[in-house]
Amino acid sequence: MELRIEHLAKTYPNGVRALHDVTLTIPSGMFGLLGPNGAGKSSLMRTIATLQEPDTGSIMLGDIDVLRQKDRVRRTLGYLPQEFGVYPSVSAERLLDHFAILEGFTQRAARQRVVEGLLRQTNLWDVRKQRLGGYSGGMRQRFGIAVALLGDPSLIIVDEPTAGLDPAERVRFLNLLSEIGENSVVILSTHIVEDVADLCPRMAIIDRGEILLEAEPQVAMAALQGHVWKRIVAKQELPQIERNYRLICTKLQAGRTLVHVYAETRPGPEFEPVEADLEDVYFSVMAGHHGARAARDA
Repeated sequence: MELRIEHLAKTYPNGVRALHDVTLTIPSGMFGLLGPNGAGKSSLMRTIATLQEPDTGSIMLGDIDVLRQKDRVRRTLGYLPQEFGVYPSVSAERLLDHFAILEGFTQRAARQRVVEGLLRQTNLWDVRKQRLGGYSGGMRQRFGIAVALLGDPSLIIVDEPTAGLDPAERVRFLNLLSEIGENSVVILSTHIVEDVADLCPRMAIIDRGEILLEAEPQVAMAALQGHVWKRIVAKQELPQIERNYRLICTKLQAGRTLVHVYAETRPGPEFEPVEADLEDVYFSVMAGHHGARAARDA
């Protein structure tokens, strides 16, 4: 199964251009869509999920025309939006059973097997009788994945799933995503670089509705090696650094300011080389310092 998006565009009635000529090929497995808030990630996810129409472009899921065969798409789609509501006074087991009925599991025994299997897969079986209102953020996200997995979808979309989770819950959730990503197209839309670095063999970076980079994370990082340099500076030096160098990012480190800059060769004796990571790739792409086209076909 493969998802092909070609020349997708969307401008909202208020004049905001959410998507501009988006073209992506997304194979089976985990695919990371990385970008800041407001970059167009959710607009793209909603369009793929048949929740809004684009102005132009096409989307194919295998042999399914996503924009013209919405019912077929919805039968094979699992979608966990950034925000979703639950009934706080209902238990996870009861609500998942209800969603299973809506999904077409009308035979009680088969439905019970599916519900139990999903609650165990998402590590919620031991708390299945608890009310959802008492669930932590991570538990609610795992319940959302259980709902999304009803019907064994071949396309799964998760939008900002780890935002607000504590580190332990984030790890549990990412481990769950990595398991379900083996047999389906799974799109992970996030602004958290570490989520993509930990999970996704392919990724794209989007900003202002445009795809800036499409690549394998390891290849994108390799392309940046030898071009990232670091230096500790005083806060008052930052304006001069920004004027004189191609600044990638700044970080606070033990109360001091660490800068990463892009340069083909060492920009000065006070700079040290950096082993480029995906965060460097992300910020260099956002700053226009990285060869997006060179990595696009990698």
